[in-house]
Amino acid sequence: MLMRWDPFRDIDRVAASLLGDEPSSRTMAMDAYRQGDELRIDLDLPGIDPESIELTVERNVLSISARRSVDRSGVDQLIVSERPQGVFTRQVFLGDSLDADALEAAYDHGVLSIKVPVLESAKPRRIPVTVDSGERAAIEAG
Repeated sequence: MLMRWDPFRDIDRVAASLLGDEPSSRTMAMDAYRQGDELRIDLDLPGIDPESIELTVERNVLSISARRSVDRSGVDQLIVSERPQGVFTRQVFLGDSLDADALEAAYDHGVLSIKVPVLESAKPRRIPVTVDSGERAAIEAG
């Protein structure tokens, strides 16, 4: 359904620690879960301009990017600056059982919610069992 291991996350974390940068400034926190016949992905993007959010799907890779910038044009002296700015990115590897062509996304109160339906062919289905009429006659006679 969803690839849980992201090889680039560890590289980003190590690079951030070597550069003294916060790892949260490069990625966005994510929850992924299945609800009914959909995969749901929620990403925390507080303070993001919704116009800066970009989603792309190439093959089975969903790429998400967004930009946060703070206007400090009227600031005389910056005392503390801890809120990360810049471009936030995340890649999610979608399984073959998901319909990436029908993906939907909405942004509300700092949370980007993505819905990816499960393909009809991947949904559980009941398989009817037929009984051969010759066997049924033998069972009824016996």
